[in-house]
Amino acid sequence: MRLVVRTPENMVFSLGWVDLYLSEKPRSLKEKRRVVESLKDKVRARFNVSISEVDSQDLWQRSTLGIALVCSDRKQAQITNDRIIEFIREAKKVEIINYDFTIGTH
Repeated sequence: MRLVVRTPENMVFSLGWVDLYLSEKPRSLKEKRRVVESLKDKVRARFNVSISEVDSQDLWQRSTLGIALVCSDRKQAQITNDRIIEFIREAKKVEIINYDFTIGTH
């Protein structure tokens, strides 16, 4: 039997970041982490993406989340990105300051 090495033809990835302001003014970094962890858990569970706090870890009222996903077409990646942003906008304890996503293929 011969092993055939094949690369996927339709692998699309999306990498992005979301800069957040914590609107309920946490009184400590511990309280901030609780809010950010809760949001990350909800986004991860709802959209099956990788998500992590990538910047502003030492600031009480700011957080920057990095988000990554892989799917089979660009349209689905864009739809998922849009839904993630809308989901975060509806969160009660944070406001989106800025965000950016890059969609690519491999």
